[in-house]
Amino acid sequence: MKLLPQILQLANIIVMALLIIFIIMQNRSQGLSTVFGGSGGISATRRGFEKWVFYATIVMSVLFVGLSVASLIVTTRA
Repeated sequence: MKLLPQILQLANIIVMALLIIFIIMQNRSQGLSTVFGGSGGISATRRGFEKWVFYATIVMSVLFVGLSVASLIVTTRA
């Protein structure tokens, strides 16, 4: 049972790194240029790789929250 918290923490770190990568890969917006009067362009539907990255981001965020809660439960019971 002492190994389970370390495994959960390692899995959480891996999922967190993948989540950061997937969030960075979503470069649909133009940054702050639209806030200060820049043109926003046309927002089209997600297709292909962009759609896959979007769904992977959702899955990674759910996994991150789940692993965080599981890690919290395991460490408080130990």
